[in-house]
Amino acid sequence: MKIVIIFLTLAAFCVPAMTQTPAPRSAPHPEVQKMIKEISARNIEATIRKLVSFGTRNTLSEQDNPNRGVGAARDWIYSEFQRYSADCGGCLQVEKQTFLQPANPPPRGRVPEPTNLTNVFAVLKGTTDPDRVYVVSGHYDSMCTSPTDAKCDAPGANDDASGTAVSLEVARVMSKRKFDATIVFMAVPGEEQGLLGATYYAEQAKQKAMNIEAMFTNDIVGGVTSHKNSPFRNRVRVFSEGVPSNETEQQAATRRSVGGENDSASRQLARFIKEKADRYLNTFSVWMMYRRDRYLRGGDHIPFLERGFTAVRITESDEDYTHQHQNVRTENGVFYGDTPDFVDFGYVANVARVNMIALASLAAAPARPKNVVILTTRLTNDTDLKWDANGDADLAGYEVVWRDTTAAEWTNAQWVGNATTYTAKGMSKDNFFFGVRAVDKVGNKSPVVYPRPQR
Repeated sequence: MKIVIIFLTLAAFCVPAMTQTPAPRSAPHPEVQKMIKEISARNIEATIRKLVSFGTRNTLSEQDNPNRGVGAARDWIYSEFQRYSADCGGCLQVEKQTFLQPANPPPRGRVPEPTNLTNVFAVLKGTTDPDRVYVVSGHYDSMCTSPTDAKCDAPGANDDASGTAVSLEVARVMSKRKFDATIVFMAVPGEEQGLLGATYYAEQAKQKAMNIEAMFTNDIVGGVTSHKNSPFRNRVRVFSEGVPSNETEQQAATRRSVGGENDSASRQLARFIKEKADRYLNTFSVWMMYRRDRYLRGGDHIPFLERGFTAVRITESDEDYTHQHQNVRTENGVFYGDTPDFVDFGYVANVARVNMIALASLAAAPARPKNVVILTTRLTNDTDLKWDANGDADLAGYEVVWRDTTAAEWTNAQWVGNATTYTAKGMSKDNFFFGVRAVDKVGNKSPVVYPRPQR
């Protein structure tokens, strides 16, 4: 009721905006619905079992053995991406990105000697806005109890063959379509040694000034079967940071003065992922976690965050630590080890659907509006917003969104047409959080951009 009253109140004060052409309707896209059905739990199971078959994928393990070790896994992932590209007429640019990781020996480090690491990825080039990039990744390395034990069996079925399988399966399905923006499907090593593969890719992206608008890392998304009766079973967690990892002192001072701890670009991405999943999926949902990551843990999204890119971590709702980072064994009647027996392949398929829906929605939508500001030049109970015009050829216009300062998600939206300013009359910027998103002619919407104050 409160939401309805607020909406009607704003409508009464915004007659000019209400008389413009209505916003394009954004019905569920038939092609996205087709892709949802094409995601295959059977394919995902085959991928996970194949990765487990290499015995260990420890980053420090063999690189020249075709049957065992991280090198065998690397080459197989590369061949799978090549196969998907052949199936779509060469639509994917498949690459190996090899670099020498300097030694950082124990006890502080996890790389006893200089080691070659290889990121493997496939690029689906965008058609109209190829410089705008979205990255989806899982790490293909694994570990036993010790991250530097390169000889023990480390099946890594959940951590993180499951995330690698998501990246591969989403690539298989999405490569058959075209999107406005570019999508990078990636698998990286060195996560267990300190996020090494992701750090290298993110640093190279920063140096090249790549426009990565969003990065997803899928890490431990196997839906461990020992928690199959959990009340949270039909959810996947999406972790997003509030205070940006690369925030400057000046930005921090501004944030403290006006709020915004809950409105980083990563939080807006998490809200976008949840909104799209809610729209397309009836029995599986996104559970937003307002944290950068779990206690005492870190994932491959962090190097991207630290370099100013927007990124989130996607992880199963319940974890079982007897099936992570363990030597395979039975002890006191308890089985330890990260084997496929404890992976729910249907759960992983649902996580892949969440990724695919969000990626397709992002890559088909306009870019986020730039330089969105709240003007603070006058003391008023109105809210004055301004932003730069998008360059998207199919842009229809913009929506202004708002919510109570205590609300977790955007609750209201006002179509303002193809304008670059808007005044919400009778709606004080002190009482609500506002944002702006771009909309194209068929109703695809960008993530929301939270405005900064400007005098």
